[in-house]
Amino acid sequence: MAAKQKNEWLEWGKAILVAVVLAFIIRNFLFATSIVEGASMDPTLENGERVVFNKVVYHLDEPEFNDIVIIERPEKSYVKRVIGEPGDTVEVKNHELFVNGEKQKQNYLDQSSIQATRDYGPIKVPDGKYFVMGDNRAVSKDSRNGLGMIEEEEIIGRTELVIFPFGEAERTE
Repeated sequence: MAAKQKNEWLEWGKAILVAVVLAFIIRNFLFATSIVEGASMDPTLENGERVVFNKVVYHLDEPEFNDIVIIERPEKSYVKRVIGEPGDTVEVKNHELFVNGEKQKQNYLDQSSIQATRDYGPIKVPDGKYFVMGDNRAVSKDSRNGLGMIEEEEIIGRTELVIFPFGEAERTE
């Protein structure tokens, strides 16, 4: 009877160890969570929402236009939308966004955010860098003011899903 009980404890110990190791691998190398701070991504992401971000995607591919990315800086992390990729020319005129001279649809913005987008540029995005903006253009600290161009290695993941508050769970776009 004692040997049977010892085997049961050993099996439970193995299961717990495997679960801890898997959680460590998933958290550190595949997916992580971040809390949205502030209103710079309204209406897409709101202050206090917890998002899951994919950490492996940019080891296999590069950030693309419209990706919502996590940017890691020494002082804090930021959640922003990729607007310009390396080599792109970004310009805002008359509240309209142009990338490489082509007007971009911004269906994710509400009318007040579009109207708050001031003229900017044109500016060419250097190699190895990205131009990012928040969706709430009136209050966002982004590549136009404060963050500057984002180094490729500062982008640590792509936001995939809102997980909290629970009623808000959805894929970000």
